[in-house]
Amino acid sequence: MSSTLFRTKKVEQSIRDTEEPEHTLKKSLSALDLTVFGVGVVIGTGIFVYTGSVAKLSAGPAISLSFVVAGVVCALAALCYAEFASTVPVAGSAYTFSYASIGELPAWIIGWDLVLEFALGTAVVAVGWSGYFRSFLDNNLGWQVPEVLGGRDGASGFGFDLFAALLVLALTCVLVLGMKLSARVTTVVVAIKVTVVLIVIIAGAFIVKSANYHPFIPPAETVPAGNSLKAPLIQLIFGWAPSNFGVMGIFTGASIVFFAFIGFDVVATAAEETRNPQRDMPRGILGSLLICTTLYVAVSIVVTGMLKYTELSVTAPLAEAFKATGHPWFAGVISFGATIGLITVCMILLLGQTRVFFAMSRDGLLPRFFSHTHPRFRTPYRPTILLGVVIAIVSGFTSLETLGELVNIGTLFAFIVVAISVVILRRTRPDLHRSFRTPWVPVLPILSVLASLWLMLNLPTETWLRFGIWMAIGFVVYFLYGRSHSRLGRQEGAPAGQAPKPPIDTN
Repeated sequence: MSSTLFRTKKVEQSIRDTEEPEHTLKKSLSALDLTVFGVGVVIGTGIFVYTGSVAKLSAGPAISLSFVVAGVVCALAALCYAEFASTVPVAGSAYTFSYASIGELPAWIIGWDLVLEFALGTAVVAVGWSGYFRSFLDNNLGWQVPEVLGGRDGASGFGFDLFAALLVLALTCVLVLGMKLSARVTTVVVAIKVTVVLIVIIAGAFIVKSANYHPFIPPAETVPAGNSLKAPLIQLIFGWAPSNFGVMGIFTGASIVFFAFIGFDVVATAAEETRNPQRDMPRGILGSLLICTTLYVAVSIVVTGMLKYTELSVTAPLAEAFKATGHPWFAGVISFGATIGLITVCMILLLGQTRVFFAMSRDGLLPRFFSHTHPRFRTPYRPTILLGVVIAIVSGFTSLETLGELVNIGTLFAFIVVAISVVILRRTRPDLHRSFRTPWVPVLPILSVLASLWLMLNLPTETWLRFGIWMAIGFVVYFLYGRSHSRLGRQEGAPAGQAPKPPIDTN
């Protein structure tokens, strides 16, 4: 039984599957498109929120170093993703990579994990965007959305977030109509968003006071160890609590601001729709991460120089910093940039989920009905519509506080699996042509695993419990459906000289 659970799908077979007419995605993306996707999904609320909360509560002006540390952790994972995405240019990201190296059951687990990560990420970002949009309507048009249509947060009774649901449905339509249209929409929105960030950096640089940087690394403050489910898992296991400020506060801050980088891995899900994935995937993944890290560091340096870190707002630090220094006009610009920017974050997360779902369906681990592409647009329209409707409903009833951290643990788990997969595939398939090779294997992948695991251990214990429950549900689904419907399993189970039993493929 164990041999069937860990059977691997050859890279050559994965690539052949992409050539089946009814299951083929249109190749229309360039390196620039991929970079824009990466920047579009990473630059979101993190740059407008985490800079203040982490500087004030954990790291002080040294938050810029926290962003550097978090960027290095992501870079370790990005180098692993770049090798795989260029070697196995197939939709599915970490799911496809682990299927080619570790085996079917681990691939299913990571695919199931990615479905959760991208679905909740889309819902949470949609709700965040809705909050900004409702605030815009209230402040500029004087129109207050009825409480019943304002979402679950703050609702006294029934609450449904209408604008969050409408946003997801609108982006679903864009994704169905084609990847090139999605790329064009993303390019326009990202240009606006990055312009706003650059305005903040340039304008803020003229307001910086050097005295606000002292002390750059504030004296350390020990945090009492907790013993509840809300405490980080590492506290319950080892009784160790992180410290705020000081040198260790930089790393504590890094474990928090890391979550501002979540999403760059979604670029790898578009490998199959890239015209030249061997060349463009590494450029898109690494280029977008470099741009985002640079912007994060620059913003954190400016905001802590504009206002003393102890006086920063934990909810809207950039806007409040400009208000406090007598420049309220920029607060409106920042709110506009955050509102526009969240649209692309939501769309690209939805894009990533549909591609993982599509890849799992094409392999038979989910119903093959969802693996057919649109005859005209060559997009996976069936899973896109299904997931778009489901996530629109979920976003309408989503509580941000409850679901946000599940996205983080799912991302880190994917990082670990991809790093391990690089080492395994190097040993099992040294003959594969790799247009991009992760340097210093296995040292660098091992460092990526350890860094990701460390950040996972700093997540609340209750997040681990929820993640475990989702994984347990995934095991049940796999053994009740996926294992018996696997295309790879049917091919291996066919007698010699006889064609394998065709998978169930309901049109």
